[in-house]
Amino acid sequence: MRALVLLLGFYLVGLALLGALAAADWWLVADSGHGLAALKVVFLSLVVGVPIVQGMFAVRGPRLEPPADGLRVEESQEPRLWAAVRRLAEQTGTRAPDEIYLVPRVNAAVYEKSRLLGLVTGRRVLLIGMPLLSGLDEDQLVSVLAHEFGHYSNADTRLGAINRRGFEQVSRTVSTLLRRSAAKVDDERMKAEEKQARRVAKGKTARQIDTGSAGLSYRLAAKPFIWYGKFYVRSMRGTMRRQEYAADLTAARIAGRAATASALREIPVLDAAFGFYLHAYAGLGANAGLLPPQGEVYGGLRHLLKARSAELRELRETFPDEEPSAYDTHPPTADRVARIERLPDDGHAAGTAGPALGLLADPAAAFAALEHVSLTPEALTMRRTADWAQLVHESMTTYADGATQPLRQAVREVTGADGSFDAVLAAIDGGALWQVADRLPKSAQAAAATGRAARELVRPRLHDLLRDLTVTELIARGGAHFELSWSDSALLRLHGASEEQLTRALDAAVADVPDTTGLRQVLEPAGATGGTRERETI
Repeated sequence: MRALVLLLGFYLVGLALLGALAAADWWLVADSGHGLAALKVVFLSLVVGVPIVQGMFAVRGPRLEPPADGLRVEESQEPRLWAAVRRLAEQTGTRAPDEIYLVPRVNAAVYEKSRLLGLVTGRRVLLIGMPLLSGLDEDQLVSVLAHEFGHYSNADTRLGAINRRGFEQVSRTVSTLLRRSAAKVDDERMKAEEKQARRVAKGKTARQIDTGSAGLSYRLAAKPFIWYGKFYVRSMRGTMRRQEYAADLTAARIAGRAATASALREIPVLDAAFGFYLHAYAGLGANAGLLPPQGEVYGGLRHLLKARSAELRELRETFPDEEPSAYDTHPPTADRVARIERLPDDGHAAGTAGPALGLLADPAAAFAALEHVSLTPEALTMRRTADWAQLVHESMTTYADGATQPLRQAVREVTGADGSFDAVLAAIDGGALWQVADRLPKSAQAAAATGRAARELVRPRLHDLLRDLTVTELIARGGAHFELSWSDSALLRLHGASEEQLTRALDAAVADVPDTTGLRQVLEPAGATGGTRERETI
């Protein structure tokens, strides 16, 4: 009833605004003394009233569409997963979903396309994040899914249609009004910039561009809806949080207290690990036009989780800082875990089940199929590497070579040479090191400095660029390679020279009196084995 009243309240706010506009127009028109000004106000009222009417009546409710990045799995393809889902539906006393999608997100969710504001049931959809399958055991996954099915059994998914419709109507009305306000501001700015250009062309002093009150009427019309939207969320927050607590109890009843609490602890950790993995590993070769092997874009997460288990164990013991918000409809994770752990012991021990990936008939095939429906067409055209080691080595080599371009270009400009490693060393030997340094991109402080201070400010930059150039040359000559590490950053392994030798040679090359002898010795094909490892930033 509260949700229905709040939804009706949105329409009352809109009708009140339209009524206020109509009353103002009637008063101005009835008073013949306002003349042309009254007509302008009436026109403005019509312009502002149109998006309000559109938000109230012309916007259809959101359609339940399949996730664009989701992989639909049929019961014939994944019989174990479907069997587990149907068993859970029976245990929670609700109807099983009609469709299951695997998605590349640390999330599980249920949707229902109900009718008549949730009074009539409809098609049900279950989304399961593949990272959850990679990082949870079966009991933990059962707990997560039981939580979602708890929303089904409590009719949250059906009656939530009222909430969803209210949120959509308020947000779309506000978005329409603010979008039109922004368009007015942009139009006014464009006119002002054209006027400014004509003024400057005549030799006059440029003035600060001011859009004035452009779009103000739209922004003012949006304010009541913004206020009402905040009130809407605050009013429904308690109900929505109680729904989450009730779904947690359903999960604990079916999967056990220990599995439910551990799953709640694990999900924030998985979320952080998956975000880091996508950036530092799966996406490492993106700028080099490289992708991991087939099925490893999302499937490779399991390697990271295994290698960094100790690090992740520490994260499970702490919860992320969650600032309390009046508009957050989910309770804090720490509070949810505390409530579960206060339940009586049910005898179910955590960590005794097998990995959740065991519910899939062929995890590798599922990971590969998910890539084809979720990656962009541009990503799918990238070259696949044979393994992770090749991806790391080729990507890091490409980035190291790219980092050398400012130094190569500076040498070309100063000496006219080709910017190769030998040309750079020749420029240093010829006394052109500081001329080259002057051509490098600098910070404002370095650009303003002179004399000794300028050299000291640019020396670290020269050292780094020359190091990247030397590493690139070593790799080209077979004297070094980048090595994959799942527990740390990528490692640079030198085959002959030691890291200390390389550092001493670089220090000498950028000294006040440069000496490249050490760098030439490092590059000599000594054919030695061994070497040291050095941590590189991915």
